[in-house]
Amino acid sequence: MAKEVLSRENIRLNVSLSGKEEAIRYTGSILVDGGYVDEGYIEKMLEREELTSTFMGNSLAIPHGTEDAKKNVLETGISVVTVPDGIDFGGGNIAKILIGIAGKGNEHLEILSNIAIVCSEEENIDKILNATTEEEILDLFSEVS
Repeated sequence: MAKEVLSRENIRLNVSLSGKEEAIRYTGSILVDGGYVDEGYIEKMLEREELTSTFMGNSLAIPHGTEDAKKNVLETGISVVTVPDGIDFGGGNIAKILIGIAGKGNEHLEILSNIAIVCSEEENIDKILNATTEEEILDLFSEVS
């Protein structure tokens, strides 16, 4: 049986992180710990960030691996981390929500579009940031999956 793409264990609320690299490593380590990706995927996430920022606007960053990171992906999964103090993703772009993505094949495209739907609504961004339980975040994303 395939793993859940997003489970309670993949969600961390109100985390304090010091910078972009730590934020990406933290987001990726949740995917490693969950068995979605191998350790090498985190380096690919950092490489991807070097190429172009994964900051999407609306306080959201979506760190993910490079194209050639597919070999590091074991199962499709996402991690969600809220950072109330924000992380500077460069150019004054402050991310307070980090969503790490690992997709088998082309599954990441479907996940990205679901995340985009949820996070395009300002009220949903607020709901994520104000969530006090993992369930609140699961409910928000289950509406689109």
